[in-house]
Amino acid sequence: MLLAVDTSTPQIGLALYDGAQVLAEQLWTSKVRHTVELAPAVSDMLARAGLKTGQLKALGVAIGPGSFTSLRVGLSFIKGLALALALPVVGINTLDILAASQPTGSYPLACLLPAGRGRLAVGWYDPPAGIRSAKKNGWRARGAASILTAEALSASIIEECAVCGDLTALERQSLKKNGKVWLISPALGTRRPAILAELAYQRWQAGSVDDVASLAPLYLHLADPIPDPSAASLP
Repeated sequence: MLLAVDTSTPQIGLALYDGAQVLAEQLWTSKVRHTVELAPAVSDMLARAGLKTGQLKALGVAIGPGSFTSLRVGLSFIKGLALALALPVVGINTLDILAASQPTGSYPLACLLPAGRGRLAVGWYDPPAGIRSAKKNGWRARGAASILTAEALSASIIEECAVCGDLTALERQSLKKNGKVWLISPALGTRRPAILAELAYQRWQAGSVDDVASLAPLYLHLADPIPDPSAASLP
């Protein structure tokens, strides 16, 4: 049994997965209360599934990019559980979770997460080269993630693509202005903790686990403040 925890953003996600079934899954938006809400929610989920912590065999955790504080809450919780129960841990890139939830197609995919100060963490993924690779690998990450505003991202897109992720109404409006963007609906583009659980389970079964002591959150560098266009007209 694997427990998956994702606290990368204001959305918190939990899932229990045994390799054949998702026994439980829960996600909600927390108002900066990750520290208070996480442990009781895990305890409640285990109780409803009729499980005890001693029955867990592995742990999966989203390691970012995401919010500095939110990521540390989830990772600290998982590390504490791993050390207390001597469990293996698998860390999964949060953008990879979004990509894995989308069916592969012929167009590139942009996965987005809130990065603070009105910006987005943007990870680009290319479709697999052929049918065989599609079955084996799915989406292929295209380089490192970057930080952009929705407006800047929309302006930079010159080829047809799909876009999914945690977006506000205003960010969606900005992206819709670009006719080459296929914007995936909130329901289909929501970051699923069950997907995290499945990815972590696959790596655990393959023997690819992380060192608990050295596992750290993945943060993206925030560049200088975005200039105010109105400032250019000031003397």
